[in-house]
Amino acid sequence: MSHITAVTQPEKPANATAGLGTFAGVFTPSVLTILGIILFLRLGYVVGSSGLRQALAVIAVANAISVLTSLSVAAISTNLRVKGGGDYYLISRTLGLGFGGAIGLVLFLAQSISVGFYCMGFAEVATAFLPHLGRHAVPLMTGGAVLALLALAWLGADWATRFQYVVLVALAAALLAVAIGGAAAWDDDLLVANWARPTSGLPFWAAFAIFFPAVTGFTQGVSMSGDLANPARSIPRGVLSAVLVSLVIYLGCTVLLGATLPGAVLRSDYLALKRISVFAPLIDVGVVAATLSSALASFLGAPRILQSLARDEVFPLLQRFAQGSGPRDNPRAAVLLTAGIALAVAALGNLNRVAPLVSMFFLISYGLLNYATYFEARIHSPSFRPTFRVYHPRVGAAGAVLCAVAMLAIDPAAGAVAAAIVFGIYQYLEYRAVPARWADVRRSHHLYEARQHLLAAAAAPEHPRDWRPQLLVFSDDAERRHRLLRFASWIEGGSGLTTVVRILEGEGPQMLELRQKALEALAAEIKQEESTAFPLLVTGADLDQTISCVIQTAGIGPLRANTVITNWVSGPLPMPASIGARRFGRNLRTAFRLGCNLLVLDAEAEEWQVLDRIEPDKRVIDIWWRPNETGDLMLLLGHLVTRSEGWQGAKIRVLADETQGETVQKLADRLEGALQDYRIDAEVIVCSSEPGEIVRQSRSASLVFLPFSIQGERLQGRAGEVGELLPELPVAVLTLAAQDVDLAADPDQEEETGAQPPLAETAP
Repeated sequence: MSHITAVTQPEKPANATAGLGTFAGVFTPSVLTILGIILFLRLGYVVGSSGLRQALAVIAVANAISVLTSLSVAAISTNLRVKGGGDYYLISRTLGLGFGGAIGLVLFLAQSISVGFYCMGFAEVATAFLPHLGRHAVPLMTGGAVLALLALAWLGADWATRFQYVVLVALAAALLAVAIGGAAAWDDDLLVANWARPTSGLPFWAAFAIFFPAVTGFTQGVSMSGDLANPARSIPRGVLSAVLVSLVIYLGCTVLLGATLPGAVLRSDYLALKRISVFAPLIDVGVVAATLSSALASFLGAPRILQSLARDEVFPLLQRFAQGSGPRDNPRAAVLLTAGIALAVAALGNLNRVAPLVSMFFLISYGLLNYATYFEARIHSPSFRPTFRVYHPRVGAAGAVLCAVAMLAIDPAAGAVAAAIVFGIYQYLEYRAVPARWADVRRSHHLYEARQHLLAAAAAPEHPRDWRPQLLVFSDDAERRHRLLRFASWIEGGSGLTTVVRILEGEGPQMLELRQKALEALAAEIKQEESTAFPLLVTGADLDQTISCVIQTAGIGPLRANTVITNWVSGPLPMPASIGARRFGRNLRTAFRLGCNLLVLDAEAEEWQVLDRIEPDKRVIDIWWRPNETGDLMLLLGHLVTRSEGWQGAKIRVLADETQGETVQKLADRLEGALQDYRIDAEVIVCSSEPGEIVRQSRSASLVFLPFSIQGERLQGRAGEVGELLPELPVAVLTLAAQDVDLAADPDQEEETGAQPPLAETAP
């Protein structure tokens, strides 16, 4: 069994005390961010401009995203041990480093900018009570709020949580005052009058765009994952409870506004809640508390995302932010950077053009959270075992679709820009090819897709047009294996699969350890050659029987091996009495009888060096054609070689001798016509049948394909053993087809049933 070591973020210091619980660590920051400025300053406008019926529909659709994403978060967070980084950690450990790194970076920036926005909102509300402060009051008060929150974030999550409790009490008092005042002023006639949308009211999606920022903070508590005592328990409970509680509050306040104030008042007075509150000053306190709590939640979340990114070594420039301080591992360096970004926002002033972009970043992250959970659930991975049971893959799919719809409805331009930024960072990370330091589910996805495609391919009827080279490369010579690997990659032409086979003779327990070491060495060699081949190490007591077994069992389903490649026996021409030569011929004969095409590569080191020095457009491929299956196979393989790197522009020459019972011109015309039907660009040359013609014609070629046959246990060419020609030729490939490769196959052609591979050798 293979063992994968997932290198993840460093554990917290050994002296770390118990982390935050569900209420303090997840519910409180999430609900305080949701119950923000929209509730106190824009909800009345949405009700008055949309009508109560449409306002309730807007709230329902917006919260559908919250609920669906919360269910996805609950499922994915209970399927793994969640560490620091929140949304970034969940996405990166599911969809991989590319998407995780992109989302992590933009979420850090979005939350850092949000700190400045929320503090600016606080300053605008606060200065309304102090009009004598002058025009510089807003930026100065914004900066002061950022610095005050910096002090809390610097001290750590414990101190920030204590402040959040104060804010929570203030919000609760304000909402209670609204509930009491609204109940006392309830008017059924106003409720009926405000039910329909006014004549000049807001369209649905315009009202949705105004209200939606209210629900973009429900995962703020997820960002605190590294400070939680039990993330798998706290995250689902805290997020779901925050979403449901805030949904009830928004619905209740919406109905109270519609039943207590005329539509004209709701449309003109942003502080309509003060009119129905039993004690109006509590609403002012609630507005201040809402802005500061939202800013503080972002101030706590952003640095922890940056710290997690730094510890994962996603971006080299961020390494300095990996260090934490104190028993809670507080990311103080990241806190300072967050404060710097927030202060820059305060200095720039109104950033209304950037605000929609920030909202899009949150929407993209929610969409990817939904997709990540759907992605892992739909591939039926055995490792997907969330303890949160109320989940179905369609929940994640619906959440992802709703996020995409919301992006298009709110601001298509900002959505396109945000998506382009995320995709650009993703492409950068993929281009850098940073080695994965953890296991994600992309490999499980590929295995699932492979299973589905194999089942579909097996169910479909086989057709000659589907033929692809499925190669078995046998090699036990490390010095010559790299040439076989390169040649196999040329033959594969990017269309088939290659398996490199090594066979160790022997049996017993000691062979298991030897096999594992040899397999690791073979895999390392393949990687060093940058080959796409798969390694296969097989042990057996009898070499001949093991080879036969490998050929018969290699592959899966419709992906069965159809071509065997091996090196020509090294040294001088093998004599008939040579045991090694007889075994070589016998094993080739076995592979042929089992239905595999045979390719024997003769490439000595000097010949290979000469080939490497030839420019791609100067290379020549000679094919010594015969009117049989082997001739067609050589034509196809020669064409596949020209599709490979280093062979673009190479010239193919098809050589045929005049012993085929036709005139030279007739034979040339027939071959050229066949090549046109085969859609293979090649030059036809008709040669004499003299014994030395092959050497004379192909001595200067780059690669030569020669047909051969097996007579007994010997390899025969046109005029005796093929080994006699090889020393005089450049890199050569002895070829024998066991399958009929129909180069002119028609899509409407029906595959003949019951076709079997040939059982006897074909003539050269």
